[in-house]
Amino acid sequence: MKKTIALLLSVGIFLNCTSQKSITKNVDSSDYFKAITTESLTTNLTIIASDEMEGRETGSEGQKKAGRYIIDFYKKNGIGFPKGATSYYQPIPASYLNAKYNENLKDSENIWAFIEGSEKPEEIVVISAHYDHVGVKNGQVYNGADDDGSGTVAIMEIAAAFQKAKNEGHGPKRSILILHVTGEEHGLHGSRYYSENPLFPLANTVADVNIDMIGRRDEFHKDNNNYVYLIGSDYLSTDLYKVCEEVNKKNNLLTIDYKYNDKKDPNRFYYRSDHYNFAKNGIPSVFLFNGVHADYHKATDEVSKIEFDALTKRTQFAFAIAWEIANRKDRLTVDINDGE
Repeated sequence: MKKTIALLLSVGIFLNCTSQKSITKNVDSSDYFKAITTESLTTNLTIIASDEMEGRETGSEGQKKAGRYIIDFYKKNGIGFPKGATSYYQPIPASYLNAKYNENLKDSENIWAFIEGSEKPEEIVVISAHYDHVGVKNGQVYNGADDDGSGTVAIMEIAAAFQKAKNEGHGPKRSILILHVTGEEHGLHGSRYYSENPLFPLANTVADVNIDMIGRRDEFHKDNNNYVYLIGSDYLSTDLYKVCEEVNKKNNLLTIDYKYNDKKDPNRFYYRSDHYNFAKNGIPSVFLFNGVHADYHKATDEVSKIEFDALTKRTQFAFAIAWEIANRKDRLTVDINDGE
C-alpha cells in the first residue's frame, strides 16, 4: 500500500510539473511569425492590387471593394472588430476629406480589426497601413502593388498570426488594433481622422508600427533586398529603438538601414506616412519602408514586380516588433523630446 501511495504521489507531482511547464512555456515571436507565408501574401496582394480594385482611389467603389475583401479575410480568420465599434468601419465624411484641399473626394472609411489583450487589454498597440492609392488616370489603372498594397496585406497577415497565437492560448498581453487607413495619398487624412477621433484614448496607445511600401528594393540596394528602412524608432522612445534592434538581431532577419531617419533628410519621409499622426501626439512610432523606385506612383507599380521574399521577411519583422511591444512587462517609455 505504501508503495502504491508513493507511486501515485510521484505521478501526481510529475503531472503537475508537466502542466506547469506547458502553462509557463516562454513563447517567442518566431513561433508565430513563421505563420506569415509568401503564399498567403501573394494570394491577397494579387487581389488587392488587381485591376478589379480600380487603383483604390479614396472613396471610390474600387477602394470599397478592396475594403470588403479585407473584412472578409478577417471574418474568415475569426478576427473581430474592436470593442466599442459597431462594425469594421470607421466612417469618414467627404467634408472632412476635402476640408484641406477640396479634391472632391467621396465619403470613405478606415477599416479596423482587433485582438484583445489577455493581461492589459486597455493598452493598445496600433499596426497601421494605408489601403488607398491614386485610382485610374488616362484610362490606366494605378494598382499600387507596393504603395501600399504591400503594407495592406502585411498587416492582414500580422493580424492572422496574432489571432493564431491567441487561439493557441498565447494571445498578446496588450490589445492589437489593426488599422487600415484611407486618404493617405491625399494628405494622411485617415490617420489624422483617427488621431482626432480615436476609438481608444491616445493616452492608452502604447505605439504605432506603420508599414508603407515593403515589397520592392530601391536604387541603393540593387544587389540585395535583405534590408528595410526604419524611420522614427528613436525619436520618442529609447525602448522602441532597442526593441527593433534586438528582435531583428535575435531572429537574424534583415539589415536595418537608417538612411532616411534624419529629420533633415530632404525627402521628409518621417512626415509623409501615417505614423506621423501618432508620433505628433507623443506616441512612439516606427515606419517600415523599402524606399522609392522607378514605378513609384506610376501605372507600372504591379504585383509582377513585387519581391515576395523581401515582403515576407519584412512582414515577419514588423510582427516581431509588435509582438515584443505587446508582450513586454512594461509599456514603452517615452523618454525623448523630439522637438515636434
